[in-house]
Amino acid sequence: MALNIQKLLDAATAKIGVAAVDAADSARLASLTDFLNNHRDTETFSSLADLPTADSSNAGKIIRLAADSAGVYLDSGAVLYVSYRDQWKQVTFTDSAVTVGQFVPYKFQGSNFGYTSGGRQVPPYTNIIDKFPFSSDANASDVGNLTENTYLGAGQSSENNGYTSGRVTPFVTDVIDKFPFATDANATDVGDLTVARRTSAGQSSTENGYTSGGSPEISPNTNIIDKFPFSSDANATDVGDLTQARSNVAGQSSTENGYTSGGNNPLGDRTIIDKFPFSADANATDVGDLTEGRFDVAGQSSTVSGYTSGGSPSSFLTVVDKFPFASDANASDVGDLSVGREEQAGQSSTTSGYNSGGQTDPSTRTNIIDKFPFASDANATDVGNLTVARIGGAGQQY
Repeated sequence: MALNIQKLLDAATAKIGVAAVDAADSARLASLTDFLNNHRDTETFSSLADLPTADSSNAGKIIRLAADSAGVYLDSGAVLYVSYRDQWKQVTFTDSAVTVGQFVPYKFQGSNFGYTSGGRQVPPYTNIIDKFPFSSDANASDVGNLTENTYLGAGQSSENNGYTSGRVTPFVTDVIDKFPFATDANATDVGDLTVARRTSAGQSSTENGYTSGGSPEISPNTNIIDKFPFSSDANATDVGDLTQARSNVAGQSSTENGYTSGGNNPLGDRTIIDKFPFSADANATDVGDLTEGRFDVAGQSSTVSGYTSGGSPSSFLTVVDKFPFASDANASDVGDLSVGREEQAGQSSTTSGYNSGGQTDPSTRTNIIDKFPFASDANATDVGNLTVARIGGAGQQY
């Protein structure tokens, strides 16, 4: 659908005023005319979540959201967006100018690479940060190191950095490591969790990383939800509780909420899907169940659904469960991994979920990178290998 250029120009002319159009106003109107006429065939999308990934393939491209019935956009908020430096930015019409404004909110999903950080080989721990491409099916490469040899950490992702929080070194620690996406480099220690723990779930909002649940060194499982900022290097704060204390859980992230699914709780329910808000510091609520109780699971997130894949308790499972973000509901079984496993890392691109590494039987670690589609319910395929086979790695995406 093309833009209604004439209505936009008529509205702009009315804004400027035909009675007294000075040279500056004429220049602004000419600029607006050129801008709009150069984008008559702008594509239309129904919501921000439907926008394609902003990258080099569409740099400078203009898109719009669904038109209002009048076809006039100046007074109904900015509805045009331009792809600029790998971000969608709003184009705003005012009385005096056409301006490019705020960024479209960051999406949890990555467009470029998945990462697997840390893990346990046979037998030592590792500090390796592996990176593999989303654009093609390929093996991972070693691009840096965590601050310690470690495994069973939780993974978080900001717009610019990957994080690994809490882990075994072999002692359980509270360390939050950060490594950059823009360059291949080692991680730095940038803060501490409120409680040292392992086997937690990681979630990410636009502004903060979250670490939920897990197992401290000696005491029972914890229900703590920690939050730490992406904008500065700082310690985490305790901002809420899960509905049950549990470890070996999976994390998922929508635009508005964090989810913690499954987990090991000998006295409780291993099917629980908990949800907690990003907009406020609050406790989680139980919003649904997995298709079967399990722990040592991995989490993935599309823009509309959360996924919980693999795990155990009595066998190494292949099941991939999916649950909706739009409503509180139970998960459904939508596919299988290429091989049953537990303690694998989870990553999310804009189109697919990934599982990397893990354990396929009590004595075998794997280096397999699996991929399953978000657009349809289907089985995963083996698309590459990590640099070393390992379990208990943390997953990130960029």
